[in-house]
Amino acid sequence: MSAGSDATMRAATLMEPGRIEVVDAPVPHPGAGQLRVKIEGCGVCASNLSPFEGQPWFTYPFEPGQLGHEGWGVVDALGEGVEGDLLGKRVSVLSDHAYAEYDVAEAEKTVVLPEALDGQPFPGEPLGCAMNIFRRSQIEPDQWVAMVGIGFLGSLLTQMCTRAGAKVIGINRRNFALNIAEQMGAVHTICMEDHQQIIDEVAELTGGLFCERVIEATGKQWPLDLSAELTRERGRLIIAGYHQDGPRQVNMQLWNWRGLDVINAHERETCVYIEGIRMAAEAVAAGEMTPGPLYTHRFPLEETQTALEMARDHPDGFMKALIVFGE
Repeated sequence: MSAGSDATMRAATLMEPGRIEVVDAPVPHPGAGQLRVKIEGCGVCASNLSPFEGQPWFTYPFEPGQLGHEGWGVVDALGEGVEGDLLGKRVSVLSDHAYAEYDVAEAEKTVVLPEALDGQPFPGEPLGCAMNIFRRSQIEPDQWVAMVGIGFLGSLLTQMCTRAGAKVIGINRRNFALNIAEQMGAVHTICMEDHQQIIDEVAELTGGLFCERVIEATGKQWPLDLSAELTRERGRLIIAGYHQDGPRQVNMQLWNWRGLDVINAHERETCVYIEGIRMAAEAVAAGEMTPGPLYTHRFPLEETQTALEMARDHPDGFMKALIVFGE
């Protein structure tokens, strides 16, 4: 397909809550300091679910391709002032309209992928997030780490914490996810059903001291409450879940009494995001991070709505959906 001045592309568009259509939209052109990427694929993120389900602060319809921010592909055009031999390079980009055949991004928000990753999907944003969360968690050998939520992010973090020598307790409501946690190295798993039973079981495992590190990766109120209960005195509670569907309450009395260090692991600086993606690319290329088995479902662009519904419902066997082109 030509990407000339009058060219069009297919783009998934959120028309209203719960309804996505694939429309024809103009192919974007890179401005100064930008490049354009012919998208190969884009991961489906849990942060898409609030606008997909509908919240009063969103305006519909969204722009074509909007919500897609885990894209990767090949650079096919450069804007004014972009230097370097980037044309034809396979990259991961931080952009926000990647549910489409083309997207543009600032050159500084681009990571060139190692040749060892040729042919492999690479949703860079969540992989970079995992690297940055791990860094901020300050995991050390022999620490007890409670991983509250074993989705894509929690599974990757379980693998990384285990490789750092920590003892991970995987906590999730789905047996499928608990099995994944064991495959990623968790020494113990607990079904997320009974609040007090989970607390008692973790207390028994840790000699009543609880966990030096607790990573909350669900974005929900009850698991957030549970996570604080599982963190030992002077421990570190890391908020990795996406809490953007409404206010949360916290047990400040408990946080204060135990002297917890509470870390919001969501980055906002572009340079930090990009460094995380670069580190993730190197780790995957070296076999130190293995996300491949977690890409459980792939969909063409025309089935973006089905992919989001699956990300919302988490049927058995689901971990991460990708929107892919050319398959």
